[in-house]
Amino acid sequence: MQKAIALLSGGFDSPVAIHLMQPHLEIIPVHFHQLPLTDGSEIDKVKALSRHLRMKKLYLVPFTPVLKALVEKCNHKHYFILSKIAMFRAAESLAAAEKAEFLISGENLAQVSSQTLSNLTSITKHVSKEILRPLLTFDKQEIIDIAREIQTYELSKGPEICSLLGPRRPSTKSDPEEISRELEKLDLNMLLKESLEKAEVVEF
Repeated sequence: MQKAIALLSGGFDSPVAIHLMQPHLEIIPVHFHQLPLTDGSEIDKVKALSRHLRMKKLYLVPFTPVLKALVEKCNHKHYFILSKIAMFRAAESLAAAEKAEFLISGENLAQVSSQTLSNLTSITKHVSKEILRPLLTFDKQEIIDIAREIQTYELSKGPEICSLLGPRRPSTKSDPEEISRELEKLDLNMLLKESLEKAEVVEF
């Protein structure tokens, strides 16, 4: 069976996306955490979700230095776009190590600011691996209904902290060339390399 690396945030969407793709792919989740800005509750949640979804392995990647660099050096309104690109690029490195051919995301169109058609295009154009988005056209209620059905709803409940360093008014439209110029403001490859070297691998 072919492999995929799935971004697992701890919210409702990504566990449902993993569940929908499980019949088709061997999936390895990765979670990008924000310790020490946060406590370990999000990591505990992600571990519980991974166990429930019968994952064999989970990557926990410290991402605070990457996110701080985005805040300090790039236009803050593009934070969510740039941080998602950074996560996907880190996931690409893990995919190379795991011989995985795809990336999986719980993104769905226009649910939040970073997931407008314009911004999803900007993200996709800066990632080499194919991104599978099984929830792309789902609305939130459909996702919650599936989460209840597969019993991830209670595990995923609670506030998400992915917006901790995010702007109050994030960009809802973006130009891929402008995003390229923003990425050039920092040494993203080095930042990702340093984060991945400190990644923890949890086996179940």
